[in-house]
Amino acid sequence: MVEAAVLQQLERLADQLGVKVLYENLDQQEFVVRSGTCTLRGQLVVIIDDRLAPSDRIQVLADCLSRFDLSTIYLIPAVRELIDARRTTPPAA
Repeated sequence: MVEAAVLQQLERLADQLGVKVLYENLDQQEFVVRSGTCTLRGQLVVIIDDRLAPSDRIQVLADCLSRFDLSTIYLIPAVRELIDARRTTPPAA
């Protein structure tokens, strides 16, 4: 499946689950900032460096969405497999 389509599916799923996805420039000179999740005013937010390649954006979103119970939500097989694989992969250091 084309990366753009997978990314779009993950963004839709995030929206459906109430997860806000933000693409921001995380290039900071004074400290290191990485893409990831946080809770802001009670809402789960995924902040993704807008300079990341689509494959890296997919991994960040899949990592976030892997914490949800998706058993009752229809996902195309490629997206479900991707998310399930992230459940068993330890986060990068």
